[in-house]
Amino acid sequence: MAIVELKNVAKQYGSSNSNAVDNFNLTTRDGEFVVLVGPSGCGKSTTMRMIAGLERNTGGEILIGGEDVSQVPPKERDIAMVFQSYALYPHMTVAENMAFSLKLKKRPAEEIKAKVDEAAKTLGIEPLLARKPRELSGGQRQRVALGRAIVRSPQVFLMDEPLSNLDAKLRVDMRAEIVKLHKRLKVTTFYVTHDQVEAMTMGERIVVMKDGEIQQIDTPINLYEHPANRFVAGFIGNPSMNFLRATHSDGAVSGEGFRLTLDAGLREASESHGGDIWVGVRPEHLSVAQGEAENRIDGRVEVVETLGAVTVVQVNVGDATLTAQLSGHRQIEIGEPLSLTCESDKLHLFDVETDQVIARRAAGEAAALADSHA
Repeated sequence: MAIVELKNVAKQYGSSNSNAVDNFNLTTRDGEFVVLVGPSGCGKSTTMRMIAGLERNTGGEILIGGEDVSQVPPKERDIAMVFQSYALYPHMTVAENMAFSLKLKKRPAEEIKAKVDEAAKTLGIEPLLARKPRELSGGQRQRVALGRAIVRSPQVFLMDEPLSNLDAKLRVDMRAEIVKLHKRLKVTTFYVTHDQVEAMTMGERIVVMKDGEIQQIDTPINLYEHPANRFVAGFIGNPSMNFLRATHSDGAVSGEGFRLTLDAGLREASESHGGDIWVGVRPEHLSVAQGEAENRIDGRVEVVETLGAVTVVQVNVGDATLTAQLSGHRQIEIGEPLSLTCESDKLHLFDVETDQVIARRAAGEAAALADSHA
């Protein structure tokens, strides 16, 4: 186990005028599970490869266990990496694939067998040790790839979208297995994914990236409840947060088809801000308005998705389309008018020019967030 520190890390390719990764700063806790998440091209895999040594950082420092490894070859960094492709040798058995790195290090045969057997038991693949990769399912191959990393007993695990080749149900099962495995091994782990659901369910802390830059580093619940900007707010959460352009006056925000009253904290923040704002509301915080309910959003139904436990409705509100996730099965027809409502304390406010959040956090929340970044 080890603490990993990235200090002002940057990566620039060739004659490019911009950095693929820029000013990346992060210090892990020993044994922490950190997820790097963002859209394709945001720099998350490049960051992972720089930690591994597969890419040379062109700026900053990368420290593992207090040692600067920026100039250290990959094989000497004491890390183990699990790739998107399983990268198993087809002519070797499962046991031979798992043992390969230890054989290269000329470890004693008894030690190799003991480590392979222990990893196989941990992953529940003991009956598969004599099989070849072609005889395994996708989930079994992924377990073997994990086992190959485990036997090395590294200071750091690096996982680059390891579940992307699996079907939806198996992905859910395997991400639960990886979380349980991490709790058992307690090895500092970096996990790259573009799937925000994976990030939210697996990470102890999440690094949200866009265009090579960190947008926010935080715990899953703080990212969800206190996004730093409109990108994070829209990226974290499924379905995505809704945004309505609004003006504010008399303690409320309003626009075509809606008027939403602000609670005390949001009112104070909005009064110190000039100009238009984005008001954000999550689909799961919307409900059907009853009678003359306050905080009404009036629109017309465009799409209805019945999912059993919930009904997802897309509603046209002025020039915007709002998504509402309503509990249970609802008899709602496309084309009919529908009024929605939301509690005032569930709203988020963002600056139209900068997309940064403008609502103030309570002192206790701010302290907790600062501690989570330490």
